[in-house]
Order: sequence, then C-alpha cells, then structure tokens
Amino acid sequence: MEGTYLLFGGITLSYVMIQLEYMLRIIAAGLLGFLIGSERKNRNKSAGIRTHAIVAIGSSLMMVVSKYGFSDIPASDGARIAAQVVSGVGFLGAGVIFVRNNLVNGLTTAAGIWATAGVGLALGAGQYIVGILSAVLIIVMQTLTHRISYFAQVASCGCLRMTIAQKNGAVKNMEEFLEKEKVEIASVKINKNKKDEIKLEFEVIYPPGFDKGALLSKLAEENTVMAVSE
Repeated sequence: MEGTYLLFGGITLSYVMIQLEYMLRIIAAGLLGFLIGSERKNRNKSAGIRTHAIVAIGSSLMMVVSKYGFSDIPASDGARIAAQVVSGVGFLGAGVIFVRNNLVNGLTTAAGIWATAGVGLALGAGQYIVGILSAVLIIVMQTLTHRISYFAQVASCGCLRMTIAQKNGAVKNMEEFLEKEKVEIASVKINKNKKDEIKLEFEVIYPPGFDKGALLSKLAEENTVMAVSE
C-alpha cells in the first residue's frame, strides 16, 4: 500500500514524511524567530537574532516532542511539556530585564522572547497560519511603535556632571533648576575639591521626548555653572 514502503530498519516512507513535516515546522519557527530577532537587533537590544531564533526553534521542538513523542503511551498528556515552555522562557526573559534609577529596562525584549516562544509552540503544533500571522503581528507592532513618535518616546535615565561656583544654597538652587525643567533627580554626589567650586554628579530621569541638548545649553548659560557634561 502507498506510504508503507520499507526503507531500512523497519522505517517506512510514511514515517519519514511525517518526520520531515515536523522538521519543517521547526525550521519555519526558526525563520520566524530570526525575523523577530532582526527587529530587536536593529534596536541594539541585548537579545537579538540568535536568542529569538533559538527560542523559537526550541519551543517548536518541545511542542513536537510533547505532542507526538509519546503517542505510544495511551494515557500521555500532550500538553505537559509544552506548558513548561511558557513558564521556563520566563526565566530567560528575566535575564534581559534590569532596573536603574527606578526605570525598568528590557521589558519589551523579554515580552518579545516570551511571544516568540508562543510562535514556536504554534508552529510545532502545526498551526502555521496562527504562528506566521502572530510573528508578523509582533514585528509590525514593534516596528510601528518605534517609528511613531508618540509611542517611541519613553523616559530615560542619565548622568549630569557639573562644576558650579561655591555659594550659599548653590546645590539647592541647582536641584530646583532641574526640577523646574521636569528632570527627576534620583541621586546626587557632591565633591568639594576647592574653596570656590563644587563638583556635582546627578543621576537623573528625563521625561519622554526630553531635549537633553537644550538642557545642557541652559545650564551652560547659568552664571554659577562653570562646566557641565552628560
């Protein structure tokens, strides 16, 4: 009968075709992960092409093994391995999230890794249309939100270093100046090297879309500011 031709070791042609179908799913998942990772790489993110591609390939592989690897066991649960991928990838995503000056960075990349795992699971389950369209949606969403200024503008952290003339209330006046410019001060270091000057180092949080160049120009025009840099 068709599909029952023996090749070697008792392996039939139909078995080989099924295995090639599974491999096609894994390859397709890897390509989609590659595309999602390319967008992240272009944004200079820590998790780029290789990370997303491997996550997609691994997730697809886990789904194939979970769904079809235990078909010889009647009471097997095809979802038990795939379910662990969802939580397991969360630990990988946590590695790209860090907090600095009360700002959380890497959340979008972590969410992208988690979503890429979902794409891999969909391809591994044979849900080609769902997996491909989900990958396209992820790429389009990440691309558009960076190109549209309203979505692209986010708060950012930085460091302001300046030397000011030592006068009564000079540090307080400088803090008030930054607060007036809507710049949040996370921490400040004060160093008095000479009698007539004070060196300040501010860890600051800039509001979304803030013009840092304009701030430096304003600071340079202040009479008490002798030098300023970022």
